[in-house]
Amino acid sequence: MHNILFIASEMVPFVKTGGLGDVVGALPKSLVRQDACVKVIIPLYSEIDYDKNGLRPAMAGNCVQMGNCQEFFSVHRTSIIPDVEVFFVEFNKYFQRNGIYDHKNIAFQDNGYRYAFFCRAALQVAKDIGFRPHVVHCHDWQTALVPYYLKKENDPFFRGTHSLLTIHNLPYQGRFAQDVVPYAKIDRADFHPGAFEDYGCINFLKGGIRFADKINTVSPNYAREMMTPEFGAGLDFLLRERRADVLGILNGIDTQLWNPEQDGIIVKRYSYKDFHLGKERNKQELIRRTGLESPRKPIFGMAVRLAEQKGIGMLAKCIEPVLNTMQAQFVIMGQGEQWAQDYLASLPRKYPGKIAVHIGMNADMEHLIDAGADFSLVPSLYEPCGLKQMISQTYGALPIVRATGGLEDTVLNYNEYYGVGTGFKFRDTTSEALYNTIGWANATYYDRPRHLHRLRYMAMKQNYSWASACENYQDLYKKMSGGN
Repeated sequence: MHNILFIASEMVPFVKTGGLGDVVGALPKSLVRQDACVKVIIPLYSEIDYDKNGLRPAMAGNCVQMGNCQEFFSVHRTSIIPDVEVFFVEFNKYFQRNGIYDHKNIAFQDNGYRYAFFCRAALQVAKDIGFRPHVVHCHDWQTALVPYYLKKENDPFFRGTHSLLTIHNLPYQGRFAQDVVPYAKIDRADFHPGAFEDYGCINFLKGGIRFADKINTVSPNYAREMMTPEFGAGLDFLLRERRADVLGILNGIDTQLWNPEQDGIIVKRYSYKDFHLGKERNKQELIRRTGLESPRKPIFGMAVRLAEQKGIGMLAKCIEPVLNTMQAQFVIMGQGEQWAQDYLASLPRKYPGKIAVHIGMNADMEHLIDAGADFSLVPSLYEPCGLKQMISQTYGALPIVRATGGLEDTVLNYNEYYGVGTGFKFRDTTSEALYNTIGWANATYYDRPRHLHRLRYMAMKQNYSWASACENYQDLYKKMSGGN
């Protein structure tokens, strides 16, 4: 049995801003079903509901040595996830505030201090609870200092412990002014361009890539892409240097949460064997709740972070031409960049009955969008893995995606000649390419209904559970710990 310690800044169901939280929420549950012993450590943010999530005090007066001071903190824990004990680091100076990484889209100026502390505190928690891991599994820049501490400090408690750094989104690297270096306890000898130094700043993720024992990302295609200048976000040279230690493992989805056969949120459950009536009923309910005009017209759903990465700029340029030229309807839900929120929110008044927009995220509504929509828009400029296209296929909402990263790995492009596929792909990062692909899907809805039925069947039959990914991680942990 392997002891695996997850250290992360997010975890479903406690706190989530993106796919990182979904992965950290789902993978440990799958690992324990394969006889791993897993514990997770995350910060105790103010937005975490203490009572609802069954938190209880675990320890108080814990102390961690930072580079130029000592910090005292408390630890809480919960066991609401079967067989996975989750610990929360309480340090009000850094984590009791409105927002996780930012407030109203303005990043906290002390993020470097906050997560340097968290990395050191999490390792101290492992020692305080007596949990000696074979592998410490870290995630993104927020925990990328952990591999450095494990390698440089040679703590006897962690003798034989190896580090795995998972990169969920390479452009987010944790770059800060170098005044955080003394506090973070980074040796000045390691503050150079081959490790932490990045044009005079400290780059947490860059240092993590340099010092982690193994590095992985969340799809095989993105593992290749991020070693190229186009997708490497300035770190492609370092990733190429470490090529032998970099691999891609495709994420899965939580099939207990995302499963139309068992979903208690949607109005009628269904499976790939009998989806027609279920999709129809949920489409009618989606129309009722959003004020769209007709169940006979296709619905294009979109539930994403409203950010440039997600292709929102391309969509903004082509959405009105689509509404003016095609018999189609849209439901868009999301939050993010203010210009995108303002622009999208203005469209329902201009195109009543054709488009519904909800600013914000609502989990129940996301389930209904996938169950009721005919198509799902995922036009990302880049996408390390992406969960939305997998979830949408599971619910029979055919994804429209740009062929990049995990989107390329998980969507089989529609072949009109044979009438097979699981979605619709395009490659150019232009609004014209997205417009044409929406038009392609729209024409398929009206002109090739038998093909549409077959595509839904094929999409819903795909297996995107964590079982396969979990086996790959187990194999990696085993290799890292010498096969023990």
